[in-house]
Amino acid sequence: MFKIIIIWFWRRKISISLLASGIILVGLWSWAYLETSQKYPQSYKSANSVDEAVEDSNQSQSYRNLFVLQKLISDANRVLSSHQNRARSVKRNLLSPSTRTNIASKDSSGSAVVVKEASAQTLSLVARRKKAPVVGESLFFEEERLRILENQQRAKNSAMEDIQMIDEEARTLTSEERQIQYEHELQRMGVPVIAGIGPETGKAPKERLVHLDLKGAPAKITFLKQLLTMLKTLGATGLLIEYEDMFPFEGPLANLSATNAYKKEELKDFLETCALHGFTIMPLVQTFGHLEYALKLQEFSAMREIPESPQSICPSRKESMDFLEELLRQVIEFHLQFVNESTTTLKMTHIHIGCDEVYRIAECSLCRVKLKDQIFLDHVMAMAHFIRSHWQQLNVLIWDDMLRPMSLTKLQTSLIGNYVQPMIWVYTTDIYASISPTLWERYAQVFSTVWAASAFKGAWGESLMIPPLQRHLENNIRWLAVMNKEGGRFSKGFQGLVLTGWQRYDHFAILCELLPAAIPSLITTLSTVSKGYFSTNPKDNGLLKVLQCYFHPDSRRSGHPWIELHNNSHHSQLFSSCSYLGSQFYQFSLRLYDKLAEIQMYLHHVQDKSAWMSTYNLRHNFSSILIVKAKTEQTQLFLQELITLSKEAEQLLYHIYDKVSNSLLTPSPKLIIKQNKKKKTLILWQYTIGEFVEQHIYPTILALQTNLANATALSQARHWPRRPLPIAQAMYDLQMLADAPKTIVHDTIH
Repeated sequence: MFKIIIIWFWRRKISISLLASGIILVGLWSWAYLETSQKYPQSYKSANSVDEAVEDSNQSQSYRNLFVLQKLISDANRVLSSHQNRARSVKRNLLSPSTRTNIASKDSSGSAVVVKEASAQTLSLVARRKKAPVVGESLFFEEERLRILENQQRAKNSAMEDIQMIDEEARTLTSEERQIQYEHELQRMGVPVIAGIGPETGKAPKERLVHLDLKGAPAKITFLKQLLTMLKTLGATGLLIEYEDMFPFEGPLANLSATNAYKKEELKDFLETCALHGFTIMPLVQTFGHLEYALKLQEFSAMREIPESPQSICPSRKESMDFLEELLRQVIEFHLQFVNESTTTLKMTHIHIGCDEVYRIAECSLCRVKLKDQIFLDHVMAMAHFIRSHWQQLNVLIWDDMLRPMSLTKLQTSLIGNYVQPMIWVYTTDIYASISPTLWERYAQVFSTVWAASAFKGAWGESLMIPPLQRHLENNIRWLAVMNKEGGRFSKGFQGLVLTGWQRYDHFAILCELLPAAIPSLITTLSTVSKGYFSTNPKDNGLLKVLQCYFHPDSRRSGHPWIELHNNSHHSQLFSSCSYLGSQFYQFSLRLYDKLAEIQMYLHHVQDKSAWMSTYNLRHNFSSILIVKAKTEQTQLFLQELITLSKEAEQLLYHIYDKVSNSLLTPSPKLIIKQNKKKKTLILWQYTIGEFVEQHIYPTILALQTNLANATALSQARHWPRRPLPIAQAMYDLQMLADAPKTIVHDTIH
């Protein structure tokens, strides 16, 4: 029986050896895994603590375990293959002719012994050959595993080691040296460097309000509610809301509301959302100047200071005061109803009554008997007294520009400091050029506290398409420096800073930059103001909390600054590569800006600088047809591109701005873009979108159409007169030449 068992094992020795090898490899795999989790937890703990600053520790640990297992399986397969090759070699040796002869030559007394001895020798040989490489391979696994993990950890944390080194060096530097490092990093980014503003000296204002100018291009409430979330994330504490004719007035003021004014239900929804975010609301109602939206109407025209201008109201008429009081009452009571409700937390502690840029004052027959300054102060105090007598909880604010030329004696005598708080507005990069140290001292002797106003759009050009980000950022940083320096003059310091975003310079002006195109400027300036300085560390800058980027904006990894403002003052690659509220329209505006610049340059060379399509050529219908055709071959292509861009603007702004009612849509023939003689395309469907296209795109379309028409006219001629050519009629009309000849050329330029 024992002999049979030995023979059975001998015949299946290869399978048994392979099975044993598999069991050993499984045990080796399990041992290596347990050793990884038990033997080395502390050694990897410190490395993981650094890695956790970059990404989640659980994902990092899973990645390392997976990498080790893959490496172990690969090495195990290699060892198993080696064992199989050695087993085959042993089998061939055992089954060689000499071996078979020794086994087969048995006698009656020792046949079983021969087989037993051969089997024992074979099993001993296989066992030795198995045990020796297993120990060696286990040592190899351990060393290889440690080496791979160390290299992987070193590669992943190389950037973090640099950060740690920089942080350690920063701790050993003096405050002045750290400020020099900070300013050097700002210069690399193109961020304005302002003395006295940095991580150790920056101080955020107590209140940080964002100005919503709804009178120019009223955005839909759904878009504004999305904007609130972004503003809250970036540190805003409230809103300065200017409605003008977008407020739903009632009663005798009903005609003040525009035909597309907000409904009360819409504003209620918006204000309730403001309350959920804990925002402070400050309505802005103009009460002296900038009343064009009301005084332009015939029913209110009698209250104008001068008949030909609806810019400012006459404060000496009783009907003017009645009108302004009703204006304030409707706006204030509408907002206070949400403050008084117990279900909301809407805060309203101030009301802004404007009073800036009152250009026409003391000119009517009733006002000219008084001094301008006295009329202004009396009117402001009358408005403030009306508000405080009806709503004692409200503080009154005015713009400060009309106070700047007044003397200290006049301001103190009027007691205006007991009635209003001035909001000092300067949108340039030199605050002291507008508000001198002497004026700061004068204000400090009259007012116990003041507000400041910077800008994120609508301040560097009345018809810009994209706000100059770098200039607005510098304006806000300089205001932070001025507030830190001048705040000590006032007993109650600065109350806060308002980031204004004007949509029109006045009621009759065209659009400034649209709000979606100004989002990069808004979030950059607001994040800076909320921190008190511009943080150069991307992980510490609130700006990146609202951006969804497809890359990691870390200058220490890429070698390039994560934000750059060098190449173009209104453009940064960061805002072209990341997603955020309004990002698609901002990126579209950049493309449109570049395309319009390209077309203007093209028209300049084809028409103004051309020797074949100048106004002289057109007046005399005298030019080379082949050259004219060659020069205008791109005109039709540019025309089609602008029509496509107009439609794209409508698609991008459709969900942001108001829809035109079919009953109110009466497009001018000039707003119909001709594509060919048989087909016309109306591309304007919305008020704000239509105004944007008509303002920025349509003039260039007209210029291209004129260029095509001029080329067509010059190409009709087949015969031309001998020189000299006739003199144009315009020369005689301007009396530049004496008697006009019988043959003259009339101006026929398109």
